[in-house]
Amino acid sequence: MAYSDSVLNHYNNPRNVGTIDKNKKNVGTGLVGAPACGDVMRLQIEVDNNGCIVDAKFKTFGCGSAIASSSLATEYLIGKSIEEAEKIKNTEIASTLCLPPIKMHCSMLAEDAIKAAIKDFREKQAASSTEEANNENTDNKS
Repeated sequence: MAYSDSVLNHYNNPRNVGTIDKNKKNVGTGLVGAPACGDVMRLQIEVDNNGCIVDAKFKTFGCGSAIASSSLATEYLIGKSIEEAEKIKNTEIASTLCLPPIKMHCSMLAEDAIKAAIKDFREKQAASSTEEANNENTDNKS
């Protein structure tokens, strides 16, 4: 199977490879895998106080299409709001990369990783808000 120029470009020169400190309150981490082929994708987003994604990083263990899908996903994410990021679909990634049907699961992994990172971010925000409210209640009782 021949890869498209887009896949080769993102595979040979992947964008935004790396990690962001997962313990930061404004960072969401998504870790997803595809048991059928063994691909594993870790995608992280860093969100500013306005709800805008200011950074995205990935680490992927998988084929060229999985790496390219991760790389492209991070490019799509940076500069978007959380709400806009939620609308990114695997079909958009697959179309841009010209993925053949047999590699569609790679773009699905990217979409799933985006959703998982957003979910993690939102859970951290909710926990942080609850913690702050509890601290305020404790402070008011003193």
